[in-house]
Amino acid sequence: MGKNNFFQFKQFRITQERSAMKVGVDGVLLGAWTDVQNCSRILDVGTGTGLIALMLAQRSNAQITAVEIEKNAADEAAENISVSPWKERVEVRNSSFQEFAASTDEKFDLIVSNPPFFSKSLPASNTERSLARHNHALSFTDLIQLSSKLLSTEGRISVVLPVNAFGEISEIAARDLLYLQRMTEVNPKSEKSVTRILAEWGKTETAPVKDCITVYKDEDLFSDSYVKLTREFYLKF
Repeated sequence: MGKNNFFQFKQFRITQERSAMKVGVDGVLLGAWTDVQNCSRILDVGTGTGLIALMLAQRSNAQITAVEIEKNAADEAAENISVSPWKERVEVRNSSFQEFAASTDEKFDLIVSNPPFFSKSLPASNTERSLARHNHALSFTDLIQLSSKLLSTEGRISVVLPVNAFGEISEIAARDLLYLQRMTEVNPKSEKSVTRILAEWGKTETAPVKDCITVYKDEDLFSDSYVKLTREFYLKF
């Protein structure tokens, strides 16, 4: 997925010539899974091509701010949004999350992020790809602590993570008095181990809802549960 210079969804197109990170299953999962109920203000941290911001715009009536540190990606996201049906509700900011958080008094009902998560491997030689994939520019600590400050009273943060990063980010969230509310384990195939976690934290302590989803039922066919979750977006569904 995502090797072409554009990806066509049912209601919008993602051009991805300049952004280092292309359309992929992680982003689509997060955009389809995230709870947008009762959200009037949404913040997308590290928007890349604008994929998740546009998916949430399709699913809600919220005003959405999409923050992206890398200029080529931010420009491309702005262009993708400008030709979408929701261009009046989505704004792109070319800024680091740290700079954005320091400059705003806004509170958000939802903060969503497909964050850079490599921290112990060597950064990619390509600067743009390194920013997109490695968390030297946005650590989990910064993501959680700054999100906690920007969330409204009933606000939530929703992320997709590698399974081996879930424990670390959970500890950080706990220190900031954010409570796990939803968690979905993602495995690529039924016979494979879990590789990703979709997780949502909020300021209200509650018993978390936990489940799992399988992406593929065989080599080339998506599972019924993945089709059900994403059918509003893919042309093939």
